[in-house]
Amino acid sequence: MPKPKTIRTILCLAAASIPLLVLAGEKVDLLVINRIKTEAFENSKVMDHMFYLTDVNGPRLTGSPAYKGAADWVVKRMTEYGLSAKEEKWGPFGRGWATKHFEAHLIEPQYQPLIGMPLAWTAGTDGTVTGEPIMVKISVEADFEKYKGKLKGKVVMAAPAKQLAMQTTASGHRLTDAELADETMAPEPGRSPFGFRPPGSTEQPPATPEEARQRREERRKFQEKLAQFWKDEGVLVLLSFGYNGDGGTVFASSGGPYDVKKPIAVTSVALTPEHYNRIARLMDHNIPVKLQFNIQNQFFEDQTDSVNVIAEIPGNAKKDEIVMLGAHLDSWHGGTGATDNAAGSAVVMEAVRILKALNLNMDRTVRMALWGGEEEGLLGSKAYVKEHFADRETMKLAAEHAKLAGYFNYDNGTGKIRGIYLQGNDMARPIFESWMEPFKDLGATAVTIRNTGGTDHQSFDAVGLPGFQFIQDPMDYTTRTHHSNMDVYDHVQGGDLMQASAIMAAFVYNTAMREEMLPRKPLPKPQPERRPGGPTE
Repeated sequence: MPKPKTIRTILCLAAASIPLLVLAGEKVDLLVINRIKTEAFENSKVMDHMFYLTDVNGPRLTGSPAYKGAADWVVKRMTEYGLSAKEEKWGPFGRGWATKHFEAHLIEPQYQPLIGMPLAWTAGTDGTVTGEPIMVKISVEADFEKYKGKLKGKVVMAAPAKQLAMQTTASGHRLTDAELADETMAPEPGRSPFGFRPPGSTEQPPATPEEARQRREERRKFQEKLAQFWKDEGVLVLLSFGYNGDGGTVFASSGGPYDVKKPIAVTSVALTPEHYNRIARLMDHNIPVKLQFNIQNQFFEDQTDSVNVIAEIPGNAKKDEIVMLGAHLDSWHGGTGATDNAAGSAVVMEAVRILKALNLNMDRTVRMALWGGEEEGLLGSKAYVKEHFADRETMKLAAEHAKLAGYFNYDNGTGKIRGIYLQGNDMARPIFESWMEPFKDLGATAVTIRNTGGTDHQSFDAVGLPGFQFIQDPMDYTTRTHHSNMDVYDHVQGGDLMQASAIMAAFVYNTAMREEMLPRKPLPKPQPERRPGGPTE
């Protein structure tokens, strides 16, 4: 039997450990989570948001009237929900652009309507034009001389036919348990981001970030010279097959600069590969081909600024501290910008609607942001972060930097949430694991240390703020809808967006009510900014 002194010691140690055990587990109000789920699943407005963002106001190219129309509608809808909403200007962005009419036809040797779309920020045809195609290969400076005086009035094709393989697997895909488990594993230490080389590439990968930057700059200058060459030579239309796709799907984005200081690019069209390939085969067999186009594109030189849409639910005890959630509102122009990224915008709108409808008195202020210019390089979120939180180039911090509790982003298509990326923030792991627990039966299980890129949470992470993107089922995002003419309402899964809205609302609520703000990584060093603005961005 232990001595009394020993018993007192054991009891004291046990008592001392109780606060640590309490702190090790996050408080999760399951009653509130249940209310959030009920509102998200039984009274959902997320697909109504989708309809207005896509069928009514899509596509939403940054700087276009449709983008501004969508922003106006979001402000109106969020105001109806009882939030304080506004449009916050950022810029300058550059010239606005919209396509008003598109026709493309094969005239000879037989008639065929061609499936395609014009590339953003390229000129129209000023009426109906007809021309013969010519195959052109310019990859180095010496190649320019080969084609001088030979391209006037021609339809230039700068790539051979694309080899298409029979599709034997489904275009849509949900993450398996094995894939999700693999996603939670930390990346191999010491791997250089500059060591990757695409299959078949003969170019040696850059050895350093500076070498990579120099190569990008060389490519940019060459592309600008090539664009001017097409104009000087009087090219009628530049024809391509986009960068992916088959079965009538065209993947394409920009073909010219949105920078008002740069010249407008020659008329450019992306066709579905099957139609492009027919033209290429006819040319290979020396059979005369005639193509006809009627393309009306409009530029808006007066819309050099763009806007982000901001809406708030004021907090209470800690109202000067902020929890943010966001997605990008802009899109490319081929479809209606449904999976990229009306889906994310609709989820964010729905998450704050849920929180407001439940009249949850949250300690911290909840701020929703729908970003412009994401497709051109996270421009809207970068501008917002610089204005409100920190300048990533100098790392000079604004007062609000210390007041942001966390930022959550949704931007990987229509797929349901399966987990969250920590962006290297180990300290957030136990917190998010606790918050994810009530949603395991809805498929959300993974918390990974890995980073993910290409979307607006990076603007926050880049200045040392806790910014996170969710892991989502890929669905047919990369195979069918991402930047394509098939990015439309019909490819959106309503049940997935309801699930995502509930999880987004829960994470925001938990952040707003947590005693401490989310933990942060050490502040990064200043980062010189690469200036976007051209067709290669």
